[in-house]
Amino acid sequence: MDLGCLRLSFVATLATFLFFHYFCACQKAAPNYSFMHNATAAQPVSYYDYIIIGGGTAGCPLAATLSQNASVLLLERGGSPYGNPNITNLGSFGAALSDLSSTSPSQRFISEDGVINSRARVLGGGSCLNAGFYTRAAPYYVREVGWDERLVNESYQWVEKVVAFEPPMRQWQSAVRDGLVEVGVLPYNGFTYDHMYGTKIGGTIFDQNGQRHTAADLLEYANPNGLTLLKHASVHKVLFRIKGKARPQAHGVVFRDATGAKHRAYLKNGPKNEIIVSAGALGSPQLLMLSGVGPADHLKAHNITVVLDQPLVGQGMSDNPMNAIFVPSPVPVEVSLIQVVGITQFGSYIEAASGENFAGGSPSPRDYGMFSPKIGQLSKVPPKQRTPEAIAEAIENMKALDDPAFRGGFILEKVMGPVSTGHLELRTRNPNDNPSVTFNYFKEPEDLQRCVQGISTIEKIIESKSFSKFKYESMSVPTLVNMTASAPVNLLPRHSNTSTSLEQFCRDTVMTIWHYHGGCQVGKVVDHDYKVLGVDALRVIDGSTFYYSPGTNPQATVMMLGRYMGVRILSERLASNDSNHFWWRVR
Repeated sequence: MDLGCLRLSFVATLATFLFFHYFCACQKAAPNYSFMHNATAAQPVSYYDYIIIGGGTAGCPLAATLSQNASVLLLERGGSPYGNPNITNLGSFGAALSDLSSTSPSQRFISEDGVINSRARVLGGGSCLNAGFYTRAAPYYVREVGWDERLVNESYQWVEKVVAFEPPMRQWQSAVRDGLVEVGVLPYNGFTYDHMYGTKIGGTIFDQNGQRHTAADLLEYANPNGLTLLKHASVHKVLFRIKGKARPQAHGVVFRDATGAKHRAYLKNGPKNEIIVSAGALGSPQLLMLSGVGPADHLKAHNITVVLDQPLVGQGMSDNPMNAIFVPSPVPVEVSLIQVVGITQFGSYIEAASGENFAGGSPSPRDYGMFSPKIGQLSKVPPKQRTPEAIAEAIENMKALDDPAFRGGFILEKVMGPVSTGHLELRTRNPNDNPSVTFNYFKEPEDLQRCVQGISTIEKIIESKSFSKFKYESMSVPTLVNMTASAPVNLLPRHSNTSTSLEQFCRDTVMTIWHYHGGCQVGKVVDHDYKVLGVDALRVIDGSTFYYSPGTNPQATVMMLGRYMGVRILSERLASNDSNHFWWRVR
């Protein structure tokens, strides 16, 4: 195969290594959620025991649990995932991240580091957009955080009954698995949700028909008489009572519907009633700041009244750096999501994905996901040159590529932790605008060293006997590394020594795997019960509270946390009731 053709195909397809194609004619039936409404139907003023801001990966299980014994309002800024094949069908996976419209379930942002990224804007949150890999946090992670291990296990099981499945294992994934074992990522642990050193097959939220099951599905557990879910409800601020209070007390929220009409929701009177922010690692610190809780000087610069000077809001932002090598295959490969992971002793997670046609499987037209020329995402072309004519030419050039150019797979490594951190700041006072975020990828040498060791391990896998069937003999590993380095995967400058310096390769080709976290960390912004320090009746429960990303992929733990904290909060609420009655009700 012509190397230039391979390089061009790789440039078009690297960032879509997760957008693979099980084509399924069936559509997942939307559940009949009687409690789900458009925010335009909301009353101007309403009252609840709990108000949850964000119907995402944590917010949905949290709302479902609290609704068993309390009145709950769940406010989601996006729409429903049901009936949208770009979300529910794996065969249309790339389209959701390519959609830049105001109604898209994905909202793109570019960090100050120059790395292209996305945040969810849909009921179910990131579980509607990710690659579906399901795996628990390590036992030591649970112990270090201080969670109750028994309740953690029960909460994981509660989630897994609805959304977790064992993936099929076919030739390409099996070759990666065997390659990991051959190069020493041991032991082989088989299929398991548990996090343990060695090589394993993890779970997935896609069923056998290639249909996605998301955190929104956990609302099946909800008490329909206890929950009100409003879609397209954009929360602008949390309201506080200050006069006559020893410290600020959250008591309501202001939100707008899709028409721009303003609504207010308040907490009912009661010592246990609370507002819970579950808006994600970008949305939660952003909303605290917009509500007057954050660094005083920064808030004043945006003409925001300071409720509480809290300089640590927005600090500790991290994103696990991800780097990959594309390996063209001389033989057909199955379409596969991330199914196998190598959990190394040196702090890098090795994963892989494959497909016969990364850019769109028949009968779908070719599409290039979040790097599609259709959306003008040509990072090596200056913005003023991203004309309709240039985009159209790029589309035609990519259409002309031979099918074998899209045949192969990606082997990637994700740095655990990470150690490097950054910060988040407001750009505007509009909650629908992206804040400014800096992750400082590879600022700490430990992260860079883990990447180098991870890429070195990938090189060994590519050259292993187990993987030899899926590699062109004529293409050396340095050739594959250089081909990868030539792709416009981010907005960073390129260097010519990437095949000889893996440190430079890691810096130049860094991407996100969408596992960013921090901004409202435990012990800094919230306490160990996730209550915001310095104010009353306000918690933050989501990935913004994490110091490190849990497990190889965090979604299982974020869903678990929603359930876990829902049970704990209800336990506090019903402490005076008979315990057997409580456990019977919270199911």
